[in-house]
Amino acid sequence: MNLKNKKILITGGTGTIGSALVEELLKFAPSVIRIFSRDEYKQFQMQHRMKDHEHVRFLIGDVRDKERLYKAMEDIDIVFHLAAMKHVSSCEYNPFEAVKTNVLGTQNIIDVAIQQNVKHVVFTSTDKAIAPTNIYGATKLTAERLITSAHFHKGKHKTIFSSVRFGNVMGSRGSVIPLFVEQIQRGEAITVTDPEMVRYMMTPKQAVQLILETLRVSQGGEIFVLKMPKIRLQDLIDAIEGLLAERGLLNVGFEKRVVGLRPGEKMEEELMTDYEAGIAIDCGNMFCIPSYFGDRKVPDGKVDSEVYEGLLLDELIDQSTIREWLKSEQII
Repeated sequence: MNLKNKKILITGGTGTIGSALVEELLKFAPSVIRIFSRDEYKQFQMQHRMKDHEHVRFLIGDVRDKERLYKAMEDIDIVFHLAAMKHVSSCEYNPFEAVKTNVLGTQNIIDVAIQQNVKHVVFTSTDKAIAPTNIYGATKLTAERLITSAHFHKGKHKTIFSSVRFGNVMGSRGSVIPLFVEQIQRGEAITVTDPEMVRYMMTPKQAVQLILETLRVSQGGEIFVLKMPKIRLQDLIDAIEGLLAERGLLNVGFEKRVVGLRPGEKMEEELMTDYEAGIAIDCGNMFCIPSYFGDRKVPDGKVDSEVYEGLLLDELIDQSTIREWLKSEQII
């Protein structure tokens, strides 16, 4: 994969994954990386961290604004579309705002990328798009379909569209890990939806590698899914507690308060639908779900639903492994 001298745009580039992606992309010496987001303060913070990289530029804008996107995408080779409303409760309470950002914003990305002759667009989705029970998942599912469909409705244009489907990214802003750490250190009760809740999780580094691998192998219209492990919420809490105790940061006597599932939440997520599992290509560390549209070749691999079914039945990751991940990625 040759990214040297490429011009790159990252929507939502100040977030956890966006920041990690920028750090990795800088190793490839691109010509310019444009960070496109609507949060002025986060951009200010990131500008300070990136002050030694003059070819990292910052643009205030919203994916809902097609005209602003058109200017931001001028001469761009690759777009990583990370911008989204991603918090389940916020999307539930503001459903049409989620539609405007996650659905209409994604269509704006598609339209402008085609107009500006962008070479490749990578869209980041979520496992909550599988049999969605909340607005966030439903909007991401719709956006996935838009991206896949765009590859076959772009006419003579050469833009490649593909999606990556994430689980929960460990340590991302607003996620449970920083929340639990803050509650424990303050001596507050940890608010747990359900200790037996199970989630697919990945580290920011794994998320970035999945994005870049997708860029390398995609032919267009596919959805790529990392083979992620499952983590039980109680095991995650115990691992966090152990790490904080190890560092002398544990506020002794904290309590755990079970608050129950929020509207739209599941006890356990899925990575693919049954149909997708039947057509998925096993590509080593990830699955490739070929496009539903058209009659075309898919990347080299092997359709193997048994691999996926085995992944679903895998034992949960133990506390020691969780602790190693949290330490190695400097999440805690």
